[in-house]
Amino acid sequence: MVKVPAPSARRDSDRRGWLRGAPPPRWVRVLPVALVTAVVVATLVSPHPLDVGFVLGAIPPLAVLSYGPLATAVLGAVSVALLTVHAFRLDRPGTTDLLTVCFVAALSVFVSFVRSRRDAQLDLEHTVAEAAQCAVVPPVAEHVGPVRCAGLYRAAQRGTLVGGDFFDVRRGPRGVRAVMGDVQGHGLAAVSTVASLLGAFREAVLDRPDLPAVAAALDRRLVVDSAEVRHAELFATAVLLEFSDDARAVRIVTCGHPPPVLLREGKATEIEVPPWTPLGLGLTDGPPRRLGDTLLLRDGDVLFLSSDGVTEARDAQGAFYPLLERLPRFTGLAPAALADHVLSDVLAHCGTVRDDVTMLVLTPRPADGG
Repeated sequence: MVKVPAPSARRDSDRRGWLRGAPPPRWVRVLPVALVTAVVVATLVSPHPLDVGFVLGAIPPLAVLSYGPLATAVLGAVSVALLTVHAFRLDRPGTTDLLTVCFVAALSVFVSFVRSRRDAQLDLEHTVAEAAQCAVVPPVAEHVGPVRCAGLYRAAQRGTLVGGDFFDVRRGPRGVRAVMGDVQGHGLAAVSTVASLLGAFREAVLDRPDLPAVAAALDRRLVVDSAEVRHAELFATAVLLEFSDDARAVRIVTCGHPPPVLLREGKATEIEVPPWTPLGLGLTDGPPRRLGDTLLLRDGDVLFLSSDGVTEARDAQGAFYPLLERLPRFTGLAPAALADHVLSDVLAHCGTVRDDVTMLVLTPRPADGG
């Protein structure tokens, strides 16, 4: 096993920066106070009056970036006081200069008030969006029955938490079943389809007798939804898995989606599974009952499922991300750590991703629960 550095996948350059609404960095918060301190020290040390009043005029606007209206008002008042207190000898600023700084300070307080209200509204909307995400695509539990799990999702559309990819792992009367899929479209337009498919999957886990029947339920759900919207033509690719009671065997059905990758003894191989057509094409009888291979699992085996946002990520020269080559580097990692490191490696390969990146890592849980 090759040791790799701790991932920084969620802090890559494609994430929202402070100029796009994220909290400002520490140096931005310190800058207004640092300028005030520098002006005070410079005027007290210099033997001659200094014409640096223009610097004080910049302090209130800089405070708007980091502080609320009260702190902005205090910094604005300090700027005006430094101009009017003769002890600081700021070269006797004229009335126009003083009025200009007062106006800028008052305007900055107003802008800071508006920004604070806007930020509060955005925080509320972000909280609602996270709650919606947890309702549509809830986090996968670390253990589902005899299976250890980890899911990772990163939407391609900036600022969204839910997109066109989905996954879920559920335990039902017939064992642990998992699904990963990719619906037509991206971003917010695909959210309703994702919610509909996941709802159908959770019902099918409880009611359907086998994995092909689960695929048939998802196919029927898309057909019904497509019929309600003119020219909708909804479809999705998916891969479904069904683990035995002891997780020593897994059955796999693929519906237009790439099959899982098996990481075993330091080697990564794509599992050969007879393909079936994508969901939503009206084949409501589902895949034939004979379709779907059963794979025997060993201790330490890892099943890695991903969307095309991983396998089709390109570097500057147009080369695809070599998943089968890179995945063995992360042998021995826990499922969550493996997903994090793969995402970091994908971002290092292509710089930024232009499609939803989804991963689902599944591995048999030892009988003793360790």
